[in-house]
Amino acid sequence: MASENEWVSTSADYTKPRPPGAADAWTEEADRQSTKGSQELTRAGETVPPPAVANAFGLATDETAIVRGRTIYADNAPVELADTYYPRDIAEGTALAEPRKIKGGAVTLLAELGHVATRVIEDVTARPSSQIERQQLQLADHEPVVVIERLSLDEAGRPVQADVMVAPARLRRLRYEMKVH
Repeated sequence: MASENEWVSTSADYTKPRPPGAADAWTEEADRQSTKGSQELTRAGETVPPPAVANAFGLATDETAIVRGRTIYADNAPVELADTYYPRDIAEGTALAEPRKIKGGAVTLLAELGHVATRVIEDVTARPSSQIERQQLQLADHEPVVVIERLSLDEAGRPVQADVMVAPARLRRLRYEMKVH
């Protein structure tokens, strides 16, 4: 239940470091849904981020960030495309920039590196899927997608992570709860 002046989101588990030895948040959520959750890392390393991410990170047009791109699966079917971006000075030279799985998830490693999100901003939109998204997510022609853009900030208000997630609208339910007084 939400406390005074607090929003609760079903996305919250994805923004918190995991306890020692715990699986990543998607694996645990899939288990709760009685599905087999998995991820395929499709890219990792330095890239020029999309304009919204570059703006949030305070980057010039041609400056780079570190990205981890993944395809998320439930029972071996693709259910989400997720790109997570990190400022280079945080992620460069760490496992965040390497093309390998991170035990406990990237948010846990980020916390171990001293970067804990204390504030998260999410923008949720819907739009028609692109041809590439239809191929990667096995969508029907003209099937819409939901786009979730999440910015995680630390105690000082510095962006430490930006996520851009695309999922079939028919598979995504977002739930937010707030206390009204």
